Amino acid sequence: MADTRPKDDKPLFGRPWIFIRGVPAMKFLPPEGPAEIAFAGRSNVGKSSLINALVGHKGLARTSNTPGRTQELNYFVPDGFSGEADDLPPMALVDMPGYGYAQAPKEQVDAWTKLVFDYLRGRSTLKRVYVLIDSRHGIKKNDDEVLDLLDKAAVSYQLVLTKTDKIKAAGVPRLIAETLEKIKKHPAAFPEVLATSSEKGEGLEELRAAIGTAIAR
Repeated sequence: MADTRPKDDKPLFGRPWIFIRGVPAMKFLPPEGPAEIAFAGRSNVGKSSLINALVGHKGLARTSNTPGRTQELNYFVPDGFSGEADDLPPMALVDMPGYGYAQAPKEQVDAWTKLVFDYLRGRSTLKRVYVLIDSRHGIKKNDDEVLDLLDKAAVSYQLVLTKTDKIKAAGVPRLIAETLEKIKKHPAAFPEVLATSSEKGEGLEELRAAIGTAIAR
């Protein structure tokens, strides 16, 4: 099978990236143009750390040990594009608010949830959602609820295990197999699970390649 990835996918991740805007409500979304790749997951699953590791920029996405810190859709693009119609970046990365943080005020959780789900259902340039799962905990009930919603919205998504350096190496293949078995019932799930460690840099090349393929669809 021919390689359909963009020929510049490696330079794309090798160049500097910048934060362009935080989106607290749908009306603040940037105009649809570049392909968008979004990252979803439970609060404190490591979304920001993974994005930083992916683009090689430690301070790009804000990281915190406090669950629920990311409260907006945070947009990142490669630097060096004018933003004009004929010079748009080929891709944007979107760090979505974490879900499943029970200690936040209910109205705040409801607002974050509505923003995320409205975005998932209504963004035509969204090519794929990477749903991050903490390797130490596996798929939880609220992860399953998000997968069900993505299925109903017919949004293509792929599961990414995070923090694999926190579990025994021998347990990673077993966890991948168990996760694949659990997502068989989800029709929109991509039938491959990626295993990553932001701290050790493991699985990042595989994730970059997967993103390159997704935006080429």
